[in-house]
Amino acid sequence: MKKILFTVVVAFILWFVMFSPLTAPYVNFWWTMTASALILVTLATLFGGRWWRDFKFTGADVLAGLFIAVALWGVFWAGDKISQMVFNFARPQVDLIYGMKEGESPWLLTVLMLFIIGPAEEVFWRGYVQKRLSGRWNAIAGFVATTAIYALVHASSCNFMLTMAALVAGAVWGFIYYLYPQRLGALIVSHALWDVAVFVWFPI
Repeated sequence: MKKILFTVVVAFILWFVMFSPLTAPYVNFWWTMTASALILVTLATLFGGRWWRDFKFTGADVLAGLFIAVALWGVFWAGDKISQMVFNFARPQVDLIYGMKEGESPWLLTVLMLFIIGPAEEVFWRGYVQKRLSGRWNAIAGFVATTAIYALVHASSCNFMLTMAALVAGAVWGFIYYLYPQRLGALIVSHALWDVAVFVWFPI
């Protein structure tokens, strides 16, 4: 349990540096995010054992990952429209999120999210944290705890829409992992494709 707590604390610190209004202006978000993802996947490998045992990269996993990414994009598209009708601060906060990509090469962001950031996040949050917490407690508790932590690490942004986005996306990926822990590969594909779709290909 000490190793899990240590890695989660590290995640909180890294996400604070990236998102907090106190520190975010002084770092490049995308390079900091890339470095953070590499740090977390390294910790998952050192402390979590052979997470790749749950990793399969079959045609079925690719198709499942694509389907999940498309469905999740649709959920966020609908959620954006609904949130704008309910909260007057919704769109401005979403625009702040998109402001993080200003001045960056779309091709560079695509490569970083497809091959480093998206995959590394799934390996850490689902392949390590949720797996370990589920083994220590039970699968439902592991899913709930990981989903909550994943949302809370984004709270330092002081951006309600970003935190809720993390909660929804984390709940979807976490629930699928709860049902099919052997399908980590599909979740990696889903997370990577969804990241690029939302931020670069088809912004909401």
